[in-house]
Amino acid sequence: MSVLNIPAAQNALHEADISSALDKLVAQLAATAVLRDQQGGHAAAERQAIRASGLLNLGTPREWGGLGLPWSTVYRVVRKLAQVDSALAHVFAFHHLQIASIRLFGTAEQAERLLKETVAGNLFWGNALNPLDKRSLATETPTGFVLHGDKSYCSGSVGSDRMVASGWHEASQSLVIAALPTSRAGVTVVADWDAFGQRQTDSGTVRFEQVKVGHDEVLTYPGTVVTPLRTLRTQVAQLVLTNLYLGIAQGAFEEARTQIRHHTRPSMFSTAATASQDPYIQHRFAELWLLLRPALLLADDAAQQLDRALLQGQSLSAEQRGEVAIAVNEAKVLAHRAAMEVSSQFFELTGARATSQKLGLDRFWRNARVHTLHDPVDYKYRDIGRYLLDGQYPEPTSYS
Repeated sequence: MSVLNIPAAQNALHEADISSALDKLVAQLAATAVLRDQQGGHAAAERQAIRASGLLNLGTPREWGGLGLPWSTVYRVVRKLAQVDSALAHVFAFHHLQIASIRLFGTAEQAERLLKETVAGNLFWGNALNPLDKRSLATETPTGFVLHGDKSYCSGSVGSDRMVASGWHEASQSLVIAALPTSRAGVTVVADWDAFGQRQTDSGTVRFEQVKVGHDEVLTYPGTVVTPLRTLRTQVAQLVLTNLYLGIAQGAFEEARTQIRHHTRPSMFSTAATASQDPYIQHRFAELWLLLRPALLLADDAAQQLDRALLQGQSLSAEQRGEVAIAVNEAKVLAHRAAMEVSSQFFELTGARATSQKLGLDRFWRNARVHTLHDPVDYKYRDIGRYLLDGQYPEPTSYS
């Protein structure tokens, strides 16, 4: 099976072109990944390489100029990128998350207009939606709204062309969500992300100072009725994180394989001629694979369930949405576990030489540790257990 797993109905030439573009991009990111991880900051040249790859429009409908590929394919691309550079994979994935947000939250006319413009301009979208940060307030005006206040954890905002942003509407105690140009007067992106992992996700603070938002830019008005279809945005986002974790785990696993085969020495107590022939290393390496393998299978299954749910459109029921949420929770729990365990345990198999800063192999654990803290995994276990025991689906929220 190819990495992309493009449906048979798609043009075979497109599959070859996309695979070639992905391989080229992966090689470009891999060449400087260790150095850039150490330096942090904005990866302007690499962002430009992503633009030039043509992969920003993977999921945009073909009638609007995109490639029209399902989310199951987009996730495989995200996973491939994350094996070498999970920070830029995050930026890439969150661009696609904003495309999904426009399609799920906006009108058909808004989606067509914004996505045609995105394809024509090869635009890069950033995220300023963070629903838990209510400091950015939305005030209604005769022509639309005004946004004022800060928004944190805005992945991909630095260097973006446009963003999906939210503001808290006090009167209705609900969100206003809009699509804006990053260059809009009053919008300032502050590059203040300083975590010890995921150092180039451009997840700065966005400051809104009396930013005008027109009615045609509003994707979600205060008090909008929430449908099962709209709440699939959360499941799209959760599977983004799931596949980022899996890409990190796969990257760490492959680095461990390389180290064991070519650099690791057998223990002084071992009778094996090489480290790869040591039965204890073989046993432990198999254990890592058996953490990774089921996580990959569940992630692919959840992605396919999501694809089917999205095709249901407005006919999607709450029960069908709930089944997707359970599948995504299961996949995310196993991906979380695989990323943390593989990125940590492989040092026990590769030895002290693998801790050299020149190799930068610690980045896998640091990236996994930072990213898996986005929302507590214990609540995923709770939701799964509650469903198994009481038949209760997860309550639709920004994280479930």
